[in-house]
Amino acid sequence: MIKTNYTKITTKTLMRMKSMGEKISMLTSYSYTLAKLIDSAGIDVVLVGDSASNVIAGNRTTLPITLDQMIYHATSVVRAVERALVVVDLPFGTYQADSKEALRSAIRIMKESGAHAVKLEGGFEVKESIERILQAGIPVIGHLGLTPQSIYKFGTYAVRAKEKTEAHQLIKDAELLQELGCFGVLLEKIPASLAKTVTSKLKVPVIGIGAGKDVDGQVLVLHDMLGMTQEFHPRFLRRYLNLQELIVAAVKQYNSDVKSQDFPNESEQY
Repeated sequence: MIKTNYTKITTKTLMRMKSMGEKISMLTSYSYTLAKLIDSAGIDVVLVGDSASNVIAGNRTTLPITLDQMIYHATSVVRAVERALVVVDLPFGTYQADSKEALRSAIRIMKESGAHAVKLEGGFEVKESIERILQAGIPVIGHLGLTPQSIYKFGTYAVRAKEKTEAHQLIKDAELLQELGCFGVLLEKIPASLAKTVTSKLKVPVIGIGAGKDVDGQVLVLHDMLGMTQEFHPRFLRRYLNLQELIVAAVKQYNSDVKSQDFPNESEQY
């Protein structure tokens, strides 16, 4: 295992990590408290994902979250993070239709939150938006494979690019993203063999979620890997804790202690 002590992670650091064969760790975060914890644990990249729409707001999809809400979450995370690179998702509807709107959205995120980069879904169909954002000096990471903002187009959260035609297009899109100047590509829920092929073809880092072990790094949703959510059971998810059980047990105990007048005791009052 290769591990280097970097005091600050930048897009250049991630390129160096890929060239050295050092794996990149990424987790989502949407709040000051949790971002501070995962940054102190040495995570390389904190993704302020539009998955906040699901795990924070309780929506069924990522589509409802707004740009203002993403900036709010990103601002909270940036205040907490000292070492990690902070990447923020451009939410649905802020970049697909108009490259000028895409640039305005990205600029708002960077100026108002202090984030370090943005992420957006898609390949050739969002080429103009990516070009315009990059021309403004804003780092971009692409997102291919299962793209949750297009869930109603796909109609399912099943594995993507299993057929040759879609797999070929994904490879072309990944190469296009690199050619345009993206500092990395995120691959979600695609066959491991395809992810390995893409990773070997690209010079920029490839981050996977449900894309096997042969990519340059991994990302998970923090609330899923900590077991705060239990409804989501994809094959790629490893739960490192069962916080849902622990939190419910603690709250039940607190509730019981209040009702029985055990809390507060003599030492817990002034």
